[in-house]
Amino acid sequence: MKNSLYIPCFLALLLLFSCKTDQAVESTSPINEQTLTERLNALSQKAVSDLAEIPVDSLKIPRSLDENGALEATNSRDWTSGFYPGLLWQLSKADNGKALQEAAEKWTAFIEKEKWDDHTHDLGFKLFCSFGQGHEITEQEAYKDVIIQASKTLIQRYNDTVGCIKSWDFNEDVWKFPVIIDNMMNLDMLFTATQWTGDSTFYNIAYQHALTTMKNHFREDNSSYHVIDYDPSTGEIRNRHTHQGAAHESAWSRGQAWGLYGFTMAYRYTKDTRFLEQAKAIAQYFFDHPNLPEDKIPYWDFDAPNIPNELRDVSAAAVATSGLLELYHFDDANKDQYLAWADAVLESLQQTEYQADAPPFLLQHSVGSIPGEFEVDVPIVYADYYYVEALFRRLDIAKQGDRE
Repeated sequence: MKNSLYIPCFLALLLLFSCKTDQAVESTSPINEQTLTERLNALSQKAVSDLAEIPVDSLKIPRSLDENGALEATNSRDWTSGFYPGLLWQLSKADNGKALQEAAEKWTAFIEKEKWDDHTHDLGFKLFCSFGQGHEITEQEAYKDVIIQASKTLIQRYNDTVGCIKSWDFNEDVWKFPVIIDNMMNLDMLFTATQWTGDSTFYNIAYQHALTTMKNHFREDNSSYHVIDYDPSTGEIRNRHTHQGAAHESAWSRGQAWGLYGFTMAYRYTKDTRFLEQAKAIAQYFFDHPNLPEDKIPYWDFDAPNIPNELRDVSAAAVATSGLLELYHFDDANKDQYLAWADAVLESLQQTEYQADAPPFLLQHSVGSIPGEFEVDVPIVYADYYYVEALFRRLDIAKQGDRE
């Protein structure tokens, strides 16, 4: 079914927001260990400075800005709640003091109760991006315990007949068992839970979810549907839909990025070459697409109806680039191309056009949902999270190159 969810009356708003033209960006400096270190140091300093503007409050976890530039904040139940503490954890590695780590600990503590929330698939986003980052830095056993409990909660949403973890509980009049491409990102937590506990249940569920997603979410051109709705009693596909893309048959950009990142990560844990081949195919689709602008920052949907007069989605660029920089390590034949694509994105995101000044954000021009008419052309916290992750991944590659 191809009926669009795109809202015609919203076209005027799209035209009102001017997006970056299709001009190649000029490189301001080479991407190497020194410049990446300097960039991360500068971002950590901004984050420290921004702490004074963002009081610690369990009901005001930063998410985005509204149309007037005021902070849009949320509580721990929101799927984005783990990104701000996770961002602070990451940047604390570039902070000479302890301010960011101390702040990360405070914000992270607010989210612990979400380990019991069995009404969402987003526990990986909420808890692995916060407690997982915290554990990597501090090695606190208590943080590990939170991740393990969250994993136990998440797998309650798995249906063996479908072979997937259910994504959403809302819109029950539309979907029976919706699975979204975003759900691939939550498998990281499950794979890790098996590594920590020795219990293969988490691994097996994550593995099967990835296999089912690979089978049913992708078109022949390796673009991804957003939502696959299953019959939970038979496992049969009822519908292939979108919820945030331009149309059911369009390629929503952040969805393509989730797939690239998710299948690369799944290969890391399983070494199943089918996942590697899928990730490679998605990367090729994303970065070699004729509708991708020269600066490599995608429009919010690769098939949006008014390209080039459409908004960009920096969050899709950040997620895809972080995934690409992991894929670099697994595909020797194409690693140089991946690095060139990633560097082009990182150079673009360093331009003033894409930098955000408003605390506590780093990047602007992201899109949450145009059909839903929210978070349109604003900073969004998950763009910052994956941008910083991409910078650290690129720094590791730079350091490795210097040693070779």
